[in-house]
Amino acid sequence: MVRNNVDSTPKTGNLLSGNLDNSSQRQSQSFPLGATLCNGGVNFSLYSKFASSVELLLFDRADDAEPLWTHRLSPAWNRTYHYWHLFVPGIEAGQIYGFRVHGPNDPEHGLRFDAQKVLLDPYGRAITVPDSYDRGRASSPGPNTGTSMKSVVADVEGYDWEGDRYPRRSFERTVIYEMHLAGFTRHPSSGLPAQKRGTYAGLIEKIPYLVDLGVTAVELLPVFQFDTQDAPLGRTNYWGYSPVSFFAPHLAYAACRDPLGALDEFRDMVKALHRAGIEVILDVVYNHTAEGDANGPTLCYRGLANEAYYILEKDGNYANYSGTGNALNANHTVTRRLILDSLRYWVDVMHVDGFRFDLASILSRDDEGLPMRNPPLLWDIDSDPVLCNAKMIAEAWDAAGLYQVGSFIGDSWREWNGVFRDDVRRFVKSDPDTVQRVAARLLGSPDIYGHKRRESEQSINFVTCHDGFTLNDLVSYNEKHNEANGENNRDGMNENYSWNCGVEGPTDDPEIENLRIRQIKNMLAINLLSLGTPMLLMGDEVRRTQHGNNNAYSLDNELSWFDWRQVEQNQELIRFVRILIGYRTGRSRSPERPLMLQEMLRHMNVTWHGVRFGKPDWSEHSHALALSAYGHLLKVRLHVILNAYWEPLPFKLPEAKGRWCCSLDTALPSPNDIAEWGSGSQVTGTSYRAASRSVVLLVDSAEN
Repeated sequence: MVRNNVDSTPKTGNLLSGNLDNSSQRQSQSFPLGATLCNGGVNFSLYSKFASSVELLLFDRADDAEPLWTHRLSPAWNRTYHYWHLFVPGIEAGQIYGFRVHGPNDPEHGLRFDAQKVLLDPYGRAITVPDSYDRGRASSPGPNTGTSMKSVVADVEGYDWEGDRYPRRSFERTVIYEMHLAGFTRHPSSGLPAQKRGTYAGLIEKIPYLVDLGVTAVELLPVFQFDTQDAPLGRTNYWGYSPVSFFAPHLAYAACRDPLGALDEFRDMVKALHRAGIEVILDVVYNHTAEGDANGPTLCYRGLANEAYYILEKDGNYANYSGTGNALNANHTVTRRLILDSLRYWVDVMHVDGFRFDLASILSRDDEGLPMRNPPLLWDIDSDPVLCNAKMIAEAWDAAGLYQVGSFIGDSWREWNGVFRDDVRRFVKSDPDTVQRVAARLLGSPDIYGHKRRESEQSINFVTCHDGFTLNDLVSYNEKHNEANGENNRDGMNENYSWNCGVEGPTDDPEIENLRIRQIKNMLAINLLSLGTPMLLMGDEVRRTQHGNNNAYSLDNELSWFDWRQVEQNQELIRFVRILIGYRTGRSRSPERPLMLQEMLRHMNVTWHGVRFGKPDWSEHSHALALSAYGHLLKVRLHVILNAYWEPLPFKLPEAKGRWCCSLDTALPSPNDIAEWGSGSQVTGTSYRAASRSVVLLVDSAEN
């Protein structure tokens, strides 16, 4: 039920005295949730089924030790079913607010009310964080008014999008660049003014670099407001997988440092990326919050409706499928609505183009933590009319062992393909029994996705991501080196399928350096030549290093940042990546031949070979593979050679209608390592000598 709106004149005197007349109280309504500007004031509404009373607090400043104004909501006038609501005349956008919620503290029955804590609005569009913010105060007994995050009333409708259009690029034309928004521009070498480094505005300044590289989408590590103090040993939560809000952009990423300005600065960034033809995909965390386990802070959800927002064990403790202390009860009707409303908001109001769902398998669990055959939330997202054009990417596993790669629910979901990552790494480092596996990865992993009869782009192919080694470190370290994390090198993955090429860490040996560059090019080539949707990690194109650290989640320093000096130092590799991406997007092809490599392979007949034509070696000890692809309608022939053996091998070639042209050979020095599509050196003879540990792409020059 929603109460009828009644016109009312703002009464500032009543507001400051702490009293609202009956007309103002009756004017409030239970929908929409959150703080909504209307009729000369703001309507507040939030869900709390078991609360005995609710107080609305208004503040002058983020660090106020006491509220400017407090009003206790009346169950008679201000509660409809499980929704508490109040209309306050005379306030406007920019007003800082929070809640105190009274109710039983009965953890065994799922209730953890704490009326001394100031709570955020779950639907708050903006958040302010005092300099004195203290996670510990929110975790321990007693009030935390002056040290709490607080919500801010926002007008989200007045922004001028200036005709902004979503790029709406298909997955087959997509190349994703995963980046940490702040880390991309925070390094002093970025050339930006100090106030712009590590911000939405700073990213705008670097769009020309992304355009030149050729990527078509940026996938931003979490940009929802998160708790930077949610890290052990007093460290900083740098990656941002610790959300306190599903609507507010992270304030520390705004150059202006104003909560309302952050909304506009984020949208300025989206608008600028769209103008450059680049889509914006957000890495979203709907599987847990920063409130952690039973010893964690009371920031929002725990103090409002703990029993609704979290999956609880029978004793009232938190189920932990995320590895971070709690798991959201995503299929509870209230949490499910919250997530859907959040997704719609970011698409409709903030104009983002898609989402990558962290630990998405948690979203398929019921209120007892059991996997559901048809989880309502995932089907809601899959079929929602507002979200139907948005890209939906699942990290289809969780921290408790639920692994759904190849079996994730829905018709529109794509999936991070961790099998692709591991198989390519193992093949390139010459592990046994990998040839047949890498063959499947080249063709979009039909062994994983073929049963769904889905397009190959269901597989998001990657070799590196934020979690793990960078590409440079993958060829420079045999072991992780996470000592800087302060956990005695116990954290992070132990099995990285890496190979240091002969020396652990940096080296001046030119032979090892050349081999490392070749191995980097090999993995980039396999990723970008394979069917599926490729994803690259920020800085891999300039050999960004974390010095062997494969879990830099708490290191907000130069170890994690993009060092812009490396751009000039690695022009050879940047050129290689730029042209290789052009094969995918069509940028490197002539106007008369606009078809992309992805489209070609999809419509071609593929045959497999080893060093002998038509004789592939699928044995455990094989390290070499070749494929030929030919399409009668497309009138083009391709021949790809993968040699992971430690010696050169001669590969017999199929007969060409004209001449084979070498478009790519990772063993050749730049600029001969790669050529624009259809150009490159002509191949003579009936075989091609592939150098050790190399990838080769030949194109029938008669068809170009």
